[in-house]
Amino acid sequence: MSTPIGPYSPARRAGDFVILSGQLGMVPGAETPTLVEGGAPEQLRQALVNAEALLRENGASMNQVVKGTLFLMDLADFVACNEVWMAAFEAPRPTRSTIQIAGLPLGARAEAELWAFAPLS
Repeated sequence: MSTPIGPYSPARRAGDFVILSGQLGMVPGAETPTLVEGGAPEQLRQALVNAEALLRENGASMNQVVKGTLFLMDLADFVACNEVWMAAFEAPRPTRSTIQIAGLPLGARAEAELWAFAPLS
């Protein structure tokens, strides 16, 4: 898991929810923050792999994700990123918003923020 590149927590539990900060397609274990090679779909794929590990560390799973926000530098990547999203989540998939933005840290092309409902029992 990569270290956050800003002054924030990568994940927080709030009651029955595990909320992840926006995840970039960072190379796991890299000494310095490094994005995976390729464009938005490849970065989103890695961001979701990283998110899955972070959810697991916090007692949740991808099947418990109920809400996602996808930030894209270019909506031309929307269809390709939808394919990545569909591969990462089983039906019923989480609700999601997709937003085209002006910029992301490290020049990333995609970022995913996730909310999981993972009751403590």
